[in-house]
Amino acid sequence: MTSANILICDFVGLRFGADGNPDHSEVKAYIEAKGGVFHQTGIAEAGPLDPDRLHFFYLPQLSTRDELLAEAGDGRYDAVIAAATFIPAETRFRLGGVRIGAGTGNMGSASWGGGSGEGGEAPLMNTPGINSRATAQMAMKALLKVRPDLPVDRLNALVAGGQFDTGKDLRHYPTEKLEGKRLAVIGYGNIGREFARLGQAFGMRVTIHARSRHRKWIEAEGFDYAQTMEDAARGADALSVHLGLGPFDAGQQRYANAGLIGDEVLSLLNHGAVLINYDRGELVDVAALERALASGRVSHAAIDADLFKDGSTLSGPMLPYLRLVEAYGQRLELLPHAAADTDHPSRVAGAKQAVDQIYAAIVEHRVHNLKGSLPPGFLDMGAKVPPGIGGITSRHLAALAADQAVAADLARSSGLIAAFWERILAASEQERPALIASGGEAFAEAANHLSTLMRRHHLSGPFTSGSS
Repeated sequence: MTSANILICDFVGLRFGADGNPDHSEVKAYIEAKGGVFHQTGIAEAGPLDPDRLHFFYLPQLSTRDELLAEAGDGRYDAVIAAATFIPAETRFRLGGVRIGAGTGNMGSASWGGGSGEGGEAPLMNTPGINSRATAQMAMKALLKVRPDLPVDRLNALVAGGQFDTGKDLRHYPTEKLEGKRLAVIGYGNIGREFARLGQAFGMRVTIHARSRHRKWIEAEGFDYAQTMEDAARGADALSVHLGLGPFDAGQQRYANAGLIGDEVLSLLNHGAVLINYDRGELVDVAALERALASGRVSHAAIDADLFKDGSTLSGPMLPYLRLVEAYGQRLELLPHAAADTDHPSRVAGAKQAVDQIYAAIVEHRVHNLKGSLPPGFLDMGAKVPPGIGGITSRHLAALAADQAVAADLARSSGLIAAFWERILAASEQERPALIASGGEAFAEAANHLSTLMRRHHLSGPFTSGSS
């Protein structure tokens, strides 16, 4: 049997329960169903522990460096599950850590070599894709708040007060729809792809910059590919960055992608463009953003980044943006990295997956969603993401192939569509009108049905032969 002590230092439920506190009951029940023990205390207060169980200690109130070091600086916990809380280098977790969400910049423990996961004795993992849709939807909400730029609040006040005449006054409020506007997306990861699809759904012309190996998949999904960030930004009406921080350079004491969105990129946007950074605050050069706001090149910026408060001291990547508030406050929307972290279903799903990954790492020495290097004694099991996130996988196709009803439905609809166009291609120009008249309705029905099947079974995006 295996015994281990796991610290949970962030909320694993965000919807309020009957007691007025965030409800952790779903994750507690999940742990108990797996044979684990859920404690609502720290290990020091838990009393005697069953030596043959995995024990999870739920302390979501931990926040500051001093609090984390006092609780976990001596190696009493074997592993940790975190979301937004910063895990200091001096904390020790010999069997691993999981970050609920995609990035791992806050996972600073030296047990796995810090946020990059390079080095150390323990594996660092994350739960990519769990909050991809929530983050993308919140980023789209940020865009929709200012584009189209109809002053909804003002019009509401005028109408509610009976001070508006549609026939005479509506002409004073011209606006433009999103359809046809250019959206630049920097990055083709899970969140970037989801955001690009939302822009596409609104009829925007979406250009994505990513590594060249992604080009065929980007273009296959109907997006434009840009070789460089500058190419993506040129003439764009909105730009959203989804790159992650990249590896940490110990020599320069900075992440590889810090300040990547600077003057060279911002100066190429259309005048009055919208900048969205719901990724990491450090990705934008704040001085360059200030210049773009001053010139009007950027009319509005929405930033979602961590802000920490210890007594009267503020820290975190949001801090540099605060100096812009006095001059440009009406053109800024600043959030405390809340876009994904406020979605209850995403947090619960991420916490359950984190529990699964901790179990697999501790009991089986199998690591899912590894970040950085694999320590000795562990087996890398590859990526694990929710259905529909990250594209099409071999495992997903194998599961569909095993479901004969679904496989037959896909084959039948595809066959009907292919047969229709083969008849059209083989026919003479004079014969085609009759073929279209007789077969057009059946084709349209099959095409719509196939489109529904493709959406229902998440058959879009890049293909990977990996195990996820």
